[in-house]
Amino acid sequence: MVVLRPLGPQDVDELMNALTDPEMLRLTGTHATFDRAQIERHCATRAAHSDRLDYAVLDRSTGEFLGDLAVNDLDEENLSCGFRIALRTAVAGRGYGTEAIRLIVDHVFSQGLHRIGLEVYVFNPRARRVYEKVGFVHEGTMRDAVRWDGQWFDTEVMALLSTDPRR
Repeated sequence: MVVLRPLGPQDVDELMNALTDPEMLRLTGTHATFDRAQIERHCATRAAHSDRLDYAVLDRSTGEFLGDLAVNDLDEENLSCGFRIALRTAVAGRGYGTEAIRLIVDHVFSQGLHRIGLEVYVFNPRARRVYEKVGFVHEGTMRDAVRWDGQWFDTEVMALLSTDPRR
């Protein structure tokens, strides 16, 4: 259904388009605005980072760009990392996110890491259901951690351990 490919310069146009999707920006809590030069620098430098992995999520059959994901905040001493994914809202509900997350979880754990953590906003229950479907466990809630359109919202902290059952 999906394939992950290292994010690179060929993804600039698609990322620029994604950054004009108001619903995706809300679901990811993205307040910042980016110009083309910033996105070009970002895409051109991803391969040089040893403390994170950035991937384009593509439809396996068509090659269509569906979104991107990142494994970040690598903590080598504690064998842990963070994770985030942003898919175009037009492709929601088709299983792409679930498969992409399963692929990256398998990859991260095959590299010897023990813990993958993430944060999800309470106004994104669809994402939380996908994370739970993959096996992520709710660890706690950060109250009023994000402000969107003048309102405060909680952020839920979730994690998956290499020893947890995966679904």
